[in-house]
Amino acid sequence: MNKISIIIAEDQVLLGKSLKILLESEGEFTVDAIAKNGEEAIKACYEHKPDLVLMDINMPVIDGVAATTIIKKELPEVKVLMLTTFEEVNYVRAALQAGAEGYLLKAMEPEVLMDGIKIICNGGTLIPQPLAKSLVAQMDSGTLQEEENELSEREISILKSIVAGLSNQDIADKLFLSQGTVKNYISNLYSKIGVKNRTAAIRYWKEHNKKNPL
Repeated sequence: MNKISIIIAEDQVLLGKSLKILLESEGEFTVDAIAKNGEEAIKACYEHKPDLVLMDINMPVIDGVAATTIIKKELPEVKVLMLTTFEEVNYVRAALQAGAEGYLLKAMEPEVLMDGIKIICNGGTLIPQPLAKSLVAQMDSGTLQEEENELSEREISILKSIVAGLSNQDIADKLFLSQGTVKNYISNLYSKIGVKNRTAAIRYWKEHNKKNPL
């Protein structure tokens, strides 16, 4: 039986190496590479063409959501399983909309992870009940307008900062990010709302948020 080939995208080095040891100890998986950010994950996918990427969400340079968007567009045959915490429901929803096949909490048992990988690689999807409930509860709460439901909390914060006239450096300082990360967020944001520049982004905000001022 062919082993399931995996790329681990995880910026915490110790966790990435631990996941590699765990998965390869089972004999059913092989880890082709450990990427420390989304950019490395994308490059590793082009190089290795894995069956699945185990994708962390919060990573430097390019985060897991943006990386998933690119991977699923360029290499749709590669499965993506997101790793998350309860506080990152918006990111998870955006990742699923980008084409990820499932997501798991980082506090999972090892058996849950391995079974989840097999389910996804056999054509299934994976949405744990607690997180599914969180998604439903958030959508029912009406805290975000329908047009914004595709955006993560971080992207919405950046969009508001753009509307407020902040530069990329100002946004980076405000959110404790690098300018490169901010540029990646803005690029992904523009793609989601269908604009090409700040002027159009500001117009989008004003048109869709007349009752939701900054």
